[in-house]
Amino acid sequence: MTDFFSDVQEEQARQRHPVRATILVLVVLVLVAGAVAGGYVWNLARTFNEGTQTIAGAIPENSPEKTSASADSRNILLIGSDTREPGADARSDTMMLVHVPGDRSAVYVMSIMRDTWTQIPGHGEHKINAAMALGGVPLMVETVQDMIGVPIDHVAVIDFDGFKGLTEALGGVEVDNAQGFQSEGANGEYFAAGPLTLQGDSALKFVRERYAFADGDYQRVRNQQAFMRGLLTKLISAETLANPVRLSAATGAISPYLSVDEGLDAMRVGELAIELRGVRAGDIEMFTLPNAGIGTSTDGQSIVLPDEAAVTGLSEALKSDTVGEYARSLNGERLG
Repeated sequence: MTDFFSDVQEEQARQRHPVRATILVLVVLVLVAGAVAGGYVWNLARTFNEGTQTIAGAIPENSPEKTSASADSRNILLIGSDTREPGADARSDTMMLVHVPGDRSAVYVMSIMRDTWTQIPGHGEHKINAAMALGGVPLMVETVQDMIGVPIDHVAVIDFDGFKGLTEALGGVEVDNAQGFQSEGANGEYFAAGPLTLQGDSALKFVRERYAFADGDYQRVRNQQAFMRGLLTKLISAETLANPVRLSAATGAISPYLSVDEGLDAMRVGELAIELRGVRAGDIEMFTLPNAGIGTSTDGQSIVLPDEAAVTGLSEALKSDTVGEYARSLNGERLG
């Protein structure tokens, strides 16, 4: 394994890429590297490095300091978007904060509603997803850090088109659909309630639909969490881990649609792989940051009102590395 890490470092020294990456490929490598070694892992790492791009300056230099209690924990911000560049169309559809506790006993995935009203540094109050349009990934990371009061260790961005190739490479992802719905548009599709197997365009429609629901983004976030749970379950299943062809195909399919910060390279992923090798599907907890419901901004926008007490509670849990207790206290806001 030491040879593997040194080979990866040499490969990166020869070739550096500019902007792309996310938990999907990270999970592939994280779960696999603890189980296999040698040339196979090296090939997966090389595919990851050559397929993804690096986001320069993604983590602000003025990030908050960690407490002694949370020093060994890791916070990874996941962003789903159609584009990674600043501009009017760069607003992110999906934001998830992945927290890995210091003892590596579990993984906590928290969704942040994209219309949450908050302060964006240097720009005043906006919906949180406007940070991508105003300053790209670095400003989005800074905004989330300011909101929760703790540092983001890594950030990863995924182009939604990457879902299509990944689900096809895995042979489909099983999802427990809580609410039947018809996706909008000329190519809309009906998703029945109950167990579904999604892949390709169907997976993309499932995670992006919001107009079909009375509560809009709230149900879309639940569907995204259900999809992520199904995806992670499939990735750590024996049929995936024991199938080198499927695993390599999954890594190759998703990596061109991913962007990561400069520190989240194959070597760091390999380290996390070893640390998280004991984590199973039942150890992955998903929940949504509580909010105070729907409101209207002074300029007439429909927004999600922040729950300041909930944000303070989350911040304290992150600083004390007790996010598991925080998630279990949320009841209805927690999924599964």
